[in-house]
Amino acid sequence: MTNTSKVITCKGAVCWGAGEAVRLEEIQVDPPKANEVRVKMICASICHTDITSIQGLLPFFRYPIALGHEGVGVVESVGDGVTNLKEGDMVIPTYIGECQECENCISGKSNLCLTYPMRISGLMPDNTSRLSCKGNNLYYCLTFATWSEYTVIDVNYLIKVDPIINPAHASFISCGFSTGYGAAWREAKVQSGSSVVVFGLGAVGLGAISGAKTLGAKTIIGIDTNNLKREKGEAFGMTHFINPNDSDKSPSTLVKELSDGFGVDYSFECTGVAPLLTECLEATKMGSGKAISIGAGNEATVPLGHLSLLFGRTLKGSIFGGLKAISDLSIIADKCLKQEFPLEELHTHEVQLEDVNEAFELLKQPNCVKIVIKM
Repeated sequence: MTNTSKVITCKGAVCWGAGEAVRLEEIQVDPPKANEVRVKMICASICHTDITSIQGLLPFFRYPIALGHEGVGVVESVGDGVTNLKEGDMVIPTYIGECQECENCISGKSNLCLTYPMRISGLMPDNTSRLSCKGNNLYYCLTFATWSEYTVIDVNYLIKVDPIINPAHASFISCGFSTGYGAAWREAKVQSGSSVVVFGLGAVGLGAISGAKTLGAKTIIGIDTNNLKREKGEAFGMTHFINPNDSDKSPSTLVKELSDGFGVDYSFECTGVAPLLTECLEATKMGSGKAISIGAGNEATVPLGHLSLLFGRTLKGSIFGGLKAISDLSIIADKCLKQEFPLEELHTHEVQLEDVNEAFELLKQPNCVKIVIKM
Protein backbone atom coordinates (compact mmCIF):
# COMPACT_ATOMS: atom_id res chain seq x y z
CA MET A 1 0.00 0.00 0.00
CA THR A 2 1.14 3.50 -0.82
CA ASN A 3 1.42 6.41 1.55
CA THR A 4 2.54 9.74 0.15
CA SER A 5 3.29 13.07 1.77
CA LYS A 6 2.98 15.14 -1.37
CA VAL A 7 0.30 17.75 -1.96
CA ILE A 8 -1.26 17.44 -5.42
CA THR A 9 -2.32 20.52 -7.39
CA CYS A 10 -5.13 19.75 -9.82
CA LYS A 11 -8.34 21.09 -11.33
CA GLY A 12 -11.59 21.14 -9.39
CA ALA A 13 -15.02 22.78 -9.60
CA VAL A 14 -15.58 25.35 -6.85
CA CYS A 15 -18.51 27.55 -5.85
CA TRP A 16 -17.36 30.53 -3.79
CA GLY A 17 -20.76 31.56 -2.47
CA ALA A 18 -24.45 30.71 -2.59
CA GLY A 19 -25.85 31.46 -6.03
CA GLU A 20 -22.47 32.26 -7.56
CA ALA A 21 -21.17 30.76 -10.77
CA VAL A 22 -19.19 27.55 -10.64
CA ARG A 23 -15.52 28.11 -11.41
CA LEU A 24 -12.87 25.65 -12.48
CA GLU A 25 -9.93 26.35 -10.19
CA GLU A 26 -6.51 25.04 -9.37
CA ILE A 27 -6.94 23.37 -6.01
CA GLN A 28 -4.52 21.75 -3.59
CA VAL A 29 -5.29 18.24 -2.38
CA ASP A 30 -3.47 17.19 0.77
CA PRO A 31 -2.17 13.66 1.28
CA PRO A 32 -4.49 11.29 3.13
CA LYS A 33 -4.25 11.12 6.90
CA ALA A 34 -4.88 8.00 8.97
CA ASN A 35 -7.86 5.97 7.71
CA GLU A 36 -8.15 8.13 4.60
CA VAL A 37 -7.66 7.51 0.90
CA ARG A 38 -6.73 9.91 -1.88
CA VAL A 39 -8.66 9.08 -5.04
CA LYS A 40 -7.94 10.00 -8.65
CA MET A 41 -11.41 10.53 -10.08
CA ILE A 42 -12.28 8.88 -13.41
CA CYS A 43 -15.66 10.48 -13.90
CA ALA A 44 -18.50 12.05 -11.96
CA SER A 45 -22.14 12.84 -12.55
CA ILE A 46 -24.61 15.53 -11.54
CA CYS A 47 -27.41 15.07 -9.01
CA HIS A 48 -30.11 17.52 -7.91
CA THR A 49 -28.37 17.89 -4.54
CA ASP A 50 -25.39 19.40 -6.37
CA ILE A 51 -27.67 22.10 -7.76
CA THR A 52 -29.08 22.91 -4.31
CA SER A 53 -25.54 23.11 -2.92
CA ILE A 54 -24.67 25.73 -5.54
CA GLN A 55 -27.86 27.68 -4.96
CA GLY A 56 -27.47 27.59 -1.18
CA LEU A 57 -31.05 26.39 -0.68
CA LEU A 58 -30.24 24.13 2.26
CA PRO A 59 -28.87 25.69 5.46
CA PHE A 60 -25.95 23.34 6.11
CA PHE A 61 -23.91 24.06 2.96
CA ARG A 62 -20.75 26.06 3.62
CA TYR A 63 -18.59 28.03 1.20
CA PRO A 64 -16.30 27.96 -0.66
CA ILE A 65 -17.46 24.49 -1.59
CA ALA A 66 -15.76 21.81 -3.69
CA LEU A 67 -18.61 20.31 -5.67
CA GLY A 68 -19.91 16.88 -6.54
CA HIS A 69 -20.94 13.75 -4.65
CA GLU A 70 -21.50 11.16 -7.41
CA GLY A 71 -18.54 9.51 -9.08
CA VAL A 72 -16.02 6.73 -9.39
CA GLY A 73 -12.26 6.75 -9.17
CA VAL A 74 -9.04 4.86 -8.51
CA VAL A 75 -7.08 4.86 -5.27
CA GLU A 76 -3.93 6.98 -5.71
CA SER A 77 -2.57 6.66 -2.17
CA VAL A 78 -3.67 5.53 1.27
CA GLY A 79 -3.12 6.80 4.78
CA ASP A 80 -1.96 4.92 7.85
CA GLY A 81 -4.31 2.22 9.09
CA VAL A 82 -5.98 1.54 5.74
CA THR A 83 -5.93 -2.22 5.20
CA ASN A 84 -8.92 -2.90 2.94
CA LEU A 85 -7.85 -0.75 -0.03
CA LYS A 86 -4.65 -0.32 -1.99
CA GLU A 87 -3.27 1.80 -4.80
CA GLY A 88 -5.09 1.08 -8.07
CA ASP A 89 -8.34 -0.18 -6.55
CA MET A 90 -11.49 1.19 -8.21
CA VAL A 91 -13.84 2.74 -5.66
CA ILE A 92 -17.24 4.40 -5.38
CA PRO A 93 -17.72 7.05 -2.67
CA THR A 94 -20.82 6.87 -0.48
CA TYR A 95 -22.09 9.69 1.70
CA ILE A 96 -23.14 7.36 4.51
CA GLY A 97 -21.04 4.59 6.02
CA GLU A 98 -21.82 1.24 7.64
CA CYS A 99 -19.90 0.15 10.74
CA GLN A 100 -22.00 -3.03 11.12
CA GLU A 101 -21.75 -2.66 14.90
CA CYS A 102 -23.85 0.32 16.03
CA GLU A 103 -27.49 0.12 17.12
CA ASN A 104 -28.87 1.11 13.71
CA CYS A 105 -26.60 -1.22 11.76
CA ILE A 106 -27.38 -4.20 13.98
CA SER A 107 -31.13 -3.63 14.27
CA GLY A 108 -31.73 -3.55 10.52
CA LYS A 109 -34.31 -0.81 11.09
CA SER A 110 -32.23 1.96 9.51
CA ASN A 111 -29.33 2.45 7.13
CA LEU A 112 -28.25 5.59 8.99
CA CYS A 113 -25.08 4.39 10.69
CA LEU A 114 -24.41 6.14 13.98
CA THR A 115 -20.65 5.65 13.77
CA TYR A 116 -20.22 6.86 10.18
CA PRO A 117 -23.19 9.16 9.60
CA MET A 118 -23.97 11.42 6.68
CA ARG A 119 -21.76 14.42 7.34
CA ILE A 120 -23.27 17.86 6.75
CA SER A 121 -20.42 19.93 8.22
CA GLY A 122 -18.58 19.95 4.89
CA LEU A 123 -15.48 18.64 6.65
CA MET A 124 -13.68 15.36 7.26
CA PRO A 125 -14.51 13.40 10.43
CA ASP A 126 -11.71 15.25 12.29
CA ASN A 127 -13.42 18.54 11.33
CA THR A 128 -10.66 19.68 8.97
CA SER A 129 -10.42 19.89 5.19
CA ARG A 130 -8.00 18.21 2.78
CA LEU A 131 -8.80 20.60 -0.07
CA SER A 132 -7.81 24.24 -0.46
CA CYS A 133 -7.80 26.96 -3.09
CA LYS A 134 -6.13 30.37 -3.09
CA GLY A 135 -5.33 29.98 0.59
CA ASN A 136 -8.91 29.07 1.54
CA ASN A 137 -10.02 25.73 2.91
CA LEU A 138 -12.71 24.14 0.74
CA TYR A 139 -15.78 22.45 2.16
CA TYR A 140 -17.35 19.31 0.76
CA CYS A 141 -20.88 19.09 -0.61
CA LEU A 142 -21.51 16.10 1.69
CA THR A 143 -18.71 13.73 2.67
CA PHE A 144 -16.37 14.29 -0.31
CA ALA A 145 -15.98 16.19 -3.58
CA THR A 146 -16.11 14.35 -6.91
CA TRP A 147 -15.95 17.21 -9.45
CA SER A 148 -12.22 17.28 -8.98
CA GLU A 149 -9.31 15.41 -10.52
CA TYR A 150 -8.28 14.25 -7.03
CA THR A 151 -10.07 14.13 -3.69
CA VAL A 152 -9.51 12.69 -0.21
CA ILE A 153 -12.17 10.47 1.36
CA ASP A 154 -12.45 8.71 4.70
CA VAL A 155 -12.02 4.99 4.01
CA ASN A 156 -15.32 4.24 5.75
CA TYR A 157 -17.17 6.08 2.97
CA LEU A 158 -15.81 4.02 0.08
CA ILE A 159 -16.66 0.67 -1.46
CA LYS A 160 -14.41 -1.27 -3.78
CA VAL A 161 -15.85 -2.30 -7.15
CA ASP A 162 -14.70 -4.54 -9.97
CA PRO A 163 -12.41 -2.55 -12.30
CA ILE A 164 -14.26 -3.81 -15.39
CA ILE A 165 -17.45 -1.99 -14.36
CA ASN A 166 -18.60 0.75 -16.75
CA PRO A 167 -17.29 3.96 -15.08
CA ALA A 168 -20.32 6.06 -16.05
CA HIS A 169 -22.69 3.43 -14.68
CA ALA A 170 -20.64 3.14 -11.51
CA SER A 171 -21.03 6.88 -11.06
CA PHE A 172 -24.81 6.64 -11.48
CA ILE A 173 -25.15 4.02 -8.75
CA SER A 174 -23.10 6.03 -6.26
CA CYS A 175 -26.24 8.04 -5.46
CA GLY A 176 -29.17 8.78 -7.78
CA PHE A 177 -30.22 5.49 -9.36
CA SER A 178 -29.36 3.48 -6.25
CA THR A 179 -31.36 5.85 -4.05
CA GLY A 180 -34.51 5.15 -6.05
CA TYR A 181 -33.83 1.43 -6.37
CA GLY A 182 -33.17 1.16 -2.64
CA ALA A 183 -36.35 3.06 -1.78
CA ALA A 184 -38.39 0.36 -3.49
CA TRP A 185 -36.22 -2.52 -2.29
CA ARG A 186 -35.16 -1.63 1.25
CA GLU A 187 -37.42 1.22 2.37
CA ALA A 188 -40.85 0.28 0.99
CA LYS A 189 -40.14 -3.43 0.54
CA VAL A 190 -42.45 -3.55 -2.47
CA GLN A 191 -44.34 -6.84 -2.65
CA SER A 192 -44.89 -8.97 -5.72
CA GLY A 193 -48.17 -8.24 -7.50
CA SER A 194 -48.53 -4.79 -5.91
CA SER A 195 -49.12 -1.38 -7.47
CA VAL A 196 -46.68 1.52 -7.47
CA VAL A 197 -46.55 5.16 -8.55
CA VAL A 198 -43.36 7.19 -8.99
CA PHE A 199 -43.43 11.01 -9.05
CA GLY A 200 -40.54 12.32 -11.16
CA LEU A 201 -38.68 10.24 -13.72
CA GLY A 202 -35.13 11.39 -13.28
CA ALA A 203 -32.42 8.94 -12.26
CA VAL A 204 -33.93 8.47 -8.79
CA GLY A 205 -37.43 7.85 -10.13
CA LEU A 206 -36.17 5.46 -12.79
CA GLY A 207 -34.29 3.63 -10.07
CA ALA A 208 -37.52 3.29 -8.07
CA ILE A 209 -39.28 1.92 -11.15
CA SER A 210 -36.44 -0.57 -11.67
CA GLY A 211 -36.61 -1.68 -8.05
CA ALA A 212 -40.38 -2.11 -8.19
CA LYS A 213 -40.09 -4.18 -11.36
CA THR A 214 -37.37 -6.39 -9.86
CA LEU A 215 -39.59 -7.04 -6.84
CA GLY A 216 -42.52 -8.07 -9.02
CA ALA A 217 -44.85 -5.07 -8.90
CA LYS A 218 -47.72 -5.57 -11.35
CA THR A 219 -48.69 -1.94 -11.98
CA ILE A 220 -45.95 0.72 -12.12
CA ILE A 221 -47.16 4.23 -12.91
CA GLY A 222 -44.69 6.98 -13.75
CA ILE A 223 -45.54 10.68 -13.48
CA ASP A 224 -43.58 13.45 -15.18
CA THR A 225 -44.35 16.67 -17.04
CA ASN A 226 -41.82 15.74 -19.72
CA ASN A 227 -43.31 13.39 -22.31
CA LEU A 228 -39.82 12.27 -23.36
CA LYS A 229 -39.55 10.49 -20.01
CA ARG A 230 -42.21 7.97 -21.08
CA GLU A 231 -39.72 6.00 -23.16
CA LYS A 232 -37.15 6.08 -20.35
CA GLY A 233 -39.68 4.87 -17.82
CA GLU A 234 -40.78 2.01 -20.04
CA ALA A 235 -37.17 0.91 -20.50
CA PHE A 236 -36.91 0.41 -16.72
CA GLY A 237 -40.29 -1.32 -16.30
CA MET A 238 -43.00 1.35 -16.14
CA THR A 239 -46.43 0.10 -17.23
CA HIS A 240 -48.39 3.40 -17.31
CA PHE A 241 -47.40 7.04 -17.82
CA ILE A 242 -49.12 10.23 -16.65
CA ASN A 243 -48.28 13.76 -17.71
CA PRO A 244 -50.28 15.87 -15.22
CA ASN A 245 -50.19 18.83 -17.63
CA ASP A 246 -52.49 16.89 -19.96
CA SER A 247 -55.39 16.95 -17.49
CA ASP A 248 -57.23 19.33 -15.17
CA LYS A 249 -57.40 16.56 -12.57
CA SER A 250 -54.91 16.20 -9.76
CA PRO A 251 -52.11 13.64 -10.13
CA SER A 252 -53.51 11.55 -7.29
CA THR A 253 -56.93 11.43 -8.99
CA LEU A 254 -55.32 10.29 -12.24
CA VAL A 255 -53.44 7.58 -10.34
CA LYS A 256 -56.65 6.34 -8.75
CA GLU A 257 -58.29 6.12 -12.16
CA LEU A 258 -55.53 3.71 -13.16
CA SER A 259 -55.81 1.66 -9.97
CA ASP A 260 -59.49 0.67 -9.52
CA GLY A 261 -60.34 3.98 -7.89
CA PHE A 262 -58.59 3.21 -4.60
CA GLY A 263 -55.00 4.20 -5.25
CA VAL A 264 -51.73 2.26 -5.23
CA ASP A 265 -49.94 0.28 -2.57
CA TYR A 266 -46.71 2.27 -2.75
CA SER A 267 -45.90 5.81 -3.82
CA PHE A 268 -42.48 7.43 -4.27
CA GLU A 269 -41.94 11.21 -4.33
CA CYS A 270 -38.64 11.80 -6.15
CA THR A 271 -38.83 15.49 -7.06
CA GLY A 272 -38.69 17.41 -3.79
CA VAL A 273 -41.50 19.67 -5.08
CA ALA A 274 -43.39 20.55 -1.90
CA PRO A 275 -47.05 20.24 -3.05
CA LEU A 276 -46.40 16.79 -4.50
CA LEU A 277 -45.84 15.27 -1.07
CA THR A 278 -49.56 15.40 -0.31
CA GLU A 279 -50.34 14.12 -3.81
CA CYS A 280 -47.90 11.28 -3.20
CA LEU A 281 -49.74 10.32 -0.02
CA GLU A 282 -53.21 10.77 -1.48
CA ALA A 283 -52.35 8.52 -4.42
CA THR A 284 -52.07 5.53 -2.08
CA LYS A 285 -54.80 3.31 -0.64
CA MET A 286 -56.61 4.35 2.51
CA GLY A 287 -55.61 2.28 5.52
CA SER A 288 -52.58 0.62 3.99
CA GLY A 289 -50.87 2.89 1.47
CA LYS A 290 -47.19 3.66 1.98
CA ALA A 291 -45.53 6.80 0.63
CA ILE A 292 -41.77 7.30 0.57
CA SER A 293 -40.31 10.81 0.43
CA ILE A 294 -36.98 10.73 -1.42
CA GLY A 295 -36.49 14.01 -3.25
CA ALA A 296 -34.51 16.68 -1.40
CA GLY A 297 -36.57 19.83 -1.74
CA ASN A 298 -35.64 23.47 -1.55
CA GLU A 299 -37.66 24.10 1.61
CA ALA A 300 -37.00 22.98 5.18
CA THR A 301 -40.73 22.62 5.91
CA VAL A 302 -43.54 21.71 3.53
CA PRO A 303 -47.36 21.73 3.78
CA LEU A 304 -48.92 18.31 4.21
CA GLY A 305 -52.51 17.14 3.85
CA HIS A 306 -53.20 15.90 7.37
CA LEU A 307 -56.35 14.03 6.37
CA SER A 308 -54.32 11.89 4.01
CA LEU A 309 -52.35 10.66 7.01
CA LEU A 310 -55.37 10.31 9.28
CA PHE A 311 -56.93 7.88 6.85
CA GLY A 312 -54.30 5.29 7.72
CA ARG A 313 -51.61 5.98 5.19
CA THR A 314 -47.91 5.93 6.10
CA LEU A 315 -45.33 8.53 5.13
CA LYS A 316 -41.66 7.72 5.53
CA GLY A 317 -38.56 9.72 4.72
CA SER A 318 -35.55 8.09 3.14
CA ILE A 319 -31.84 8.85 2.89
CA PHE A 320 -29.98 6.95 0.16
CA GLY A 321 -33.08 4.83 -0.36
CA GLY A 322 -32.54 2.96 2.90
CA LEU A 323 -29.45 1.29 1.43
CA LYS A 324 -26.58 0.21 3.62
CA ALA A 325 -23.30 1.27 2.08
CA ILE A 326 -21.53 -2.10 2.33
CA SER A 327 -24.29 -4.70 2.56
CA ASP A 328 -26.58 -3.30 -0.12
CA LEU A 329 -24.62 -1.08 -2.49
CA SER A 330 -22.24 -3.95 -3.22
CA ILE A 331 -25.25 -5.98 -4.41
CA ILE A 332 -26.36 -3.17 -6.72
CA ALA A 333 -22.79 -2.83 -8.03
CA ASP A 334 -22.80 -6.55 -8.84
CA LYS A 335 -26.12 -6.21 -10.68
CA CYS A 336 -24.67 -3.23 -12.54
CA LEU A 337 -21.64 -5.29 -13.51
CA LYS A 338 -23.95 -8.03 -14.84
CA GLN A 339 -25.89 -5.38 -16.81
CA GLU A 340 -29.16 -6.19 -15.07
CA PHE A 341 -30.17 -2.52 -15.34
CA PRO A 342 -30.46 -0.55 -18.62
CA LEU A 343 -28.24 2.20 -17.22
CA GLU A 344 -27.26 3.28 -20.72
CA GLU A 345 -30.72 4.89 -20.81
CA LEU A 346 -29.54 7.32 -18.12
CA HIS A 347 -26.35 8.27 -19.94
CA THR A 348 -27.58 11.07 -22.21
CA HIS A 349 -24.76 13.65 -22.14
CA GLU A 350 -21.04 14.03 -21.40
CA VAL A 351 -18.78 17.01 -20.70
CA GLN A 352 -15.14 17.39 -19.80
CA LEU A 353 -14.34 18.79 -16.37
CA GLU A 354 -13.09 22.05 -17.89
CA ASP A 355 -16.52 22.49 -19.51
CA VAL A 356 -18.49 21.77 -16.35
CA ASN A 357 -20.60 24.92 -16.72
CA GLU A 358 -22.00 23.57 -19.98
CA ALA A 359 -23.60 20.82 -17.93
CA PHE A 360 -26.04 23.25 -16.32
CA GLU A 361 -27.32 24.27 -19.74
CA LEU A 362 -27.60 20.64 -20.82
CA LEU A 363 -29.77 19.94 -17.77
CA LYS A 364 -32.40 22.26 -19.25
CA GLN A 365 -32.78 20.09 -22.34
CA PRO A 366 -35.86 17.86 -22.23
CA ASN A 367 -33.92 14.78 -23.32
CA CYS A 368 -31.33 15.11 -20.54
CA VAL A 369 -31.31 12.50 -17.78
CA LYS A 370 -27.73 12.14 -16.50
CA ILE A 371 -24.58 14.05 -17.42
CA VAL A 372 -21.20 12.40 -17.07
CA ILE A 373 -18.28 14.67 -16.18
CA LYS A 374 -15.06 13.15 -17.54
CA MET A 375 -11.80 14.03 -15.82
